[in-house]
Amino acid sequence: MDVFNVRELRTRTGDLIRDAEQGHLSIITKHGHPVFIAVPFTEELVKLGITKSLVLNMLSEQKITLRQAAKIINVSLEEMMTLTTCTNTTIVNYDPSELNAELTL
Repeated sequence: MDVFNVRELRTRTGDLIRDAEQGHLSIITKHGHPVFIAVPFTEELVKLGITKSLVLNMLSEQKITLRQAAKIINVSLEEMMTLTTCTNTTIVNYDPSELNAELTL
């Protein structure tokens, strides 16, 4: 997730668009305070709505935990896990070497 200030929008619009195309959120600030969030326009956004889409994005970027995500959208942990499965949202992001180490234990 990138943070842009209002002045940077003129010179870094391309970066903002690239972030969105890669599915990343961006925060735009004014005088150091958040003003708005740039959210990638995806089929998931249309289908699930802004809140669930934002939560899934933050979850996949490991900004929040699965439990926090469930609490934000007011569902049980089991329902949250089902939602991540249905939307192919990655909730565990092991480095391949780290995964191999876990599997050999």
